[in-house]
Amino acid sequence: MQAIPLSILLLILSNIFMTFAWYAHLKNLSGSPWYVAALVSWGIAFFEYMLQVPANRIGYTAMTLPQLKILQEVITLAVFVPFVVYYMRQPLKLDYLWAALCMLGAVYFIFREGPGA
Repeated sequence: MQAIPLSILLLILSNIFMTFAWYAHLKNLSGSPWYVAALVSWGIAFFEYMLQVPANRIGYTAMTLPQLKILQEVITLAVFVPFVVYYMRQPLKLDYLWAALCMLGAVYFIFREGPGA
């Protein structure tokens, strides 16, 4: 598999773990002490890092560091919005669309010279 698609796949999977590690405890462990939530989150975050570190190493062979970072942010938003709506049961807001449009602008400026440029 080519570096960019493989990096994207790993970053998507990493972001799923990251989102659950950072926010699922607000729903599932709200009655538990914060340190229990922190320990559970750290356990989930282990899997995030097991995917994120290779994703960044692979992606860095084909993209610049700023390109890799913007890609990460776009994937984070793409994973976070469905998580908020479907898992956390919060309403879909038009602000998510505006945020996504701003991110598309960032993607344009960072990638306008092409990957790795």
